[in-house]
Amino acid sequence: MLLLVPLVYLIVSLGLIQGQSLGAEAGARHIARALSTAENADAARQSADRILRSVVEEYALDPDSVGVALECHPNGGACPEAGATLVVTIRTSVALPLVPPVLGLDRLASIPVEASAVQKVSRFWEGK
Repeated sequence: MLLLVPLVYLIVSLGLIQGQSLGAEAGARHIARALSTAENADAARQSADRILRSVVEEYALDPDSVGVALECHPNGGACPEAGATLVVTIRTSVALPLVPPVLGLDRLASIPVEASAVQKVSRFWEGK
């Protein structure tokens, strides 16, 4: 019985971390794909917002802790642009279960999760 409680806590914690990391990875992959295949900037923005809301809801991510970063290679100009390589990174954090919010322990007992996806932007993409 002495080892059962920590083992159950470990299993629950790892399950939460795995679920959040799968959500971050799915979000990064789908947003990168949507941005790289969109016809223009407005369609790309709308698709990315819709996908992010869907992923946050589906994987029960905390909307306040989810951050999305876009980066284009080669650098310079607008991002995304035709022919560029797009890198989408999603960052979030997982709060460990049963940690009380006393003295900021809930912030200290959170695990950061980050996922990135790389996609080549179509040559026919229109930035305007």
